[in-house]
Amino acid sequence: MTLQRLQKVIAEAGIASRRKAEKMITEGRVTVDGEIVTKLGTKVETFSNITVDGEPIERESLHTYLFYKPRGVISTASDDKGRKTVVDYFSDLPYRLYPVGRLDYDTSGLLLMTNDGELANLLMHPRNKVAKVYVARIEGQLLPEESKKLARGVEFDHHKSAPAKVKVIRTDKKRNRQIVQLTIHEGHYHQVKNMFKAVNHQVEKLAREKYSFLTLDGLVSGKYRELTHEEVDRLKRVD
Repeated sequence: MTLQRLQKVIAEAGIASRRKAEKMITEGRVTVDGEIVTKLGTKVETFSNITVDGEPIERESLHTYLFYKPRGVISTASDDKGRKTVVDYFSDLPYRLYPVGRLDYDTSGLLLMTNDGELANLLMHPRNKVAKVYVARIEGQLLPEESKKLARGVEFDHHKSAPAKVKVIRTDKKRNRQIVQLTIHEGHYHQVKNMFKAVNHQVEKLAREKYSFLTLDGLVSGKYRELTHEEVDRLKRVD
């Protein structure tokens, strides 16, 4: 995520010149995420909440997009290996967007992109248990006891996953593989792949088809649409 100097952010918001912004900071008139900041050169994140004299600054209008991420794309703002990132798809917009969570490089599907830090933090917080539906093509066929293990939660990387919903979509006995739908609420690194690995099945292909109530209906890989105000409001009402 891109970091910017606090005085630059204040100046770009039209509050004051950069020099006057520096004075405001040293006088203790500026807070970042509820904490008074007096050190010049402090860098802040895009999603940081900043106030001057108790008033929140208006940084830019808030936008959230539903993006159909292709395989072979990085879910970060930049990549030191020069690979294409999800942010590259939005380079023509007049504002900067960032992914809510991530999808693996070789995983396709639904990814939210936003500059609304409050919404991003709300959706990513574990207590809110936002449902995410994945469809995986796995090697072999799930045994009943393996499905039950996934449903109860499995251990990987010194962590036990929360209970999941498992549904076998299709079985290809000739090729000895299955299409399985897995619904989870967590977002650990390689979560779905590691869950299937814990019951001795390799994931050959993976896609996220649903996030909360949102689906990919009407979109093709590499395309996106902006969420309506009603959709954003509904996301913010997560239990």
